[in-house]
Amino acid sequence: MNKVQRLEILTRLRDNNPHPTTELNFSSPFELLIAVLLSAQSTDVGVNKATAKLYPVANTPQAIIDLGLDGLKFYIKTIGLFNTKAANTLKTCQMLVNLHGGEVPENRAALEALPGVGRKTANVVLNTAFGQLKDNEGKYFIAVDTHIQRLANRTGYAKGKTVEETEKNIIKNTPRKSEFFYNLHHWFILHGRYTCIARTPRCGSCIIEDLCGFKEKTSE
Repeated sequence: MNKVQRLEILTRLRDNNPHPTTELNFSSPFELLIAVLLSAQSTDVGVNKATAKLYPVANTPQAIIDLGLDGLKFYIKTIGLFNTKAANTLKTCQMLVNLHGGEVPENRAALEALPGVGRKTANVVLNTAFGQLKDNEGKYFIAVDTHIQRLANRTGYAKGKTVEETEKNIIKNTPRKSEFFYNLHHWFILHGRYTCIARTPRCGSCIIEDLCGFKEKTSE
């Protein structure tokens, strides 16, 4: 795939969805952070159902600490791995209170020091909650999940055996326009979630099918 084709892919995704956003419901950086933590190996729909009950009761670090472990589990027990997620969430909330005045930090190192927060989660929070496109060294970053990993490799937009390698090559191959770096994460996730799905991609309804390098295309 060449740079003209990549630009056309981004242009079509932009024209189809000019203002994409996460499907996780949130009203603050903290709510987004917790939602992303809960979303690992879970659906956004499932997370939203849980946080719709949790956040009216507790949507600050201290409020969740006050719930306690069993209290938090009660609200998130429908989500996969809820025991581990509850423990990590409480530890994260305690660190936010102790080290950051109850606020979500706006830098990668501090975010990744929180329990359960890796590069992808940090990237999502920095990009979506704080509108950041570059790190402290001025380098672009993109949050890469399983949908983006699959879509980038399947289409040929960017290859990578690991999410880190894929992120590096997505950045390398993406035209240097702020709107592309701000929205690519959401465009690729949504396209991977609803069109370029894992088992049987819906090539027949794909708006970038003619640009895609996938050889086993379907007519669906």
